[in-house]
Amino acid sequence: MLDTKIKFAPRNASTFISEVKSDVNEYFDQANMSRHANPWMVLKTLTVLTLTYGSYALILSGLFGPWQMLGLCVLMGLGAAGTGFCVSHDALHGAYSSRPWINKALGYSFDLLGANGYMWKITHNVIHHTYTNIPGIDEDLTVSPLLRLSPEAPRYPFHRFQHFYAFPAYSLSTLNWLFAKDFGQFMKKDIGPYKDKKHPPFEIFTLIWTKLVVVAYMIVVPLLVLDIAWWQFVIGFLAMHMTAGLVLGLIFQLAHVVEGPDYLGPDEEGHMQHSWPIHEMLTTSNFAGDNRLVCWYVGGLNFQIEHHLFPQVCSIHYPRISQIVRDAAARHQIPYNNHPTLRAAIGSHITMLKQLGRPVTE
Repeated sequence: MLDTKIKFAPRNASTFISEVKSDVNEYFDQANMSRHANPWMVLKTLTVLTLTYGSYALILSGLFGPWQMLGLCVLMGLGAAGTGFCVSHDALHGAYSSRPWINKALGYSFDLLGANGYMWKITHNVIHHTYTNIPGIDEDLTVSPLLRLSPEAPRYPFHRFQHFYAFPAYSLSTLNWLFAKDFGQFMKKDIGPYKDKKHPPFEIFTLIWTKLVVVAYMIVVPLLVLDIAWWQFVIGFLAMHMTAGLVLGLIFQLAHVVEGPDYLGPDEEGHMQHSWPIHEMLTTSNFAGDNRLVCWYVGGLNFQIEHHLFPQVCSIHYPRISQIVRDAAARHQIPYNNHPTLRAAIGSHITMLKQLGRPVTE
């Protein structure tokens, strides 16, 4: 069951969200446009899937030298991260298509990269999107004891150096997902605000068979097919995963663990100061909105504000509706957190890692 002790202020306390929804609906209606994937989104999907599994096929061909094979492993990692951003994320939010079966089918792309879509829906779609940047509840703030990502998290002496080792730690995220994280989440009694969480047997079965498939095609098949030493395989395997892990881990942190967004918690009675839409505006940040390559590759996740307000709108539309949200925020004098470039967002994240890693007395 879900613990409902945390209560947000009533939404009617501000007309902000009603105006934003009305304006966004008007945008889609006037353009006679679906809120789901368009042909450009389908083309992007085919591109990142081809980059991922085309690189995999070329690796298995064995036609290339060691350095070329290493390069293909890096390309596969970039493709895997892009698939997570552009395909899995939208599908698991039900945003890719108006047809549930298409979302479900494409959602399995996440499982076949080594993560578990069912658990992601719980920790990300429900917990993170509802309790964004609430310390002790938002699972995205507790990715590892090595990283202190909120002011309420326990601080250890080594956190002083986290801005040096955070990026290498991010690079291990997909390996952690494949071999440890999902299993640990399934075995937890409590997940965020969920108490004594029970998982359907079908989802446990899905966890097992998808992990076995990933191990088979990522580890067993290459070792059987390729005439290489085991240590060469390990280098390639790590290169692929560390590339995907670094990109995925970093991009998701740039939306909330940067300068601008707040860490907001409830009072002693569990009441939040703001309504949920205002809370999302105060705890979320965009970045690199004018960078077309970033916008294309990260699947609109750099428009995190729009994603949190409209998670069931396909990410391909976020650049267009961002101005609608920005204008409404300005009218209501609500902060619209934004870092203009990818470099600025990364720099701001490093600054936050330094601040959160310092002793409280400094």
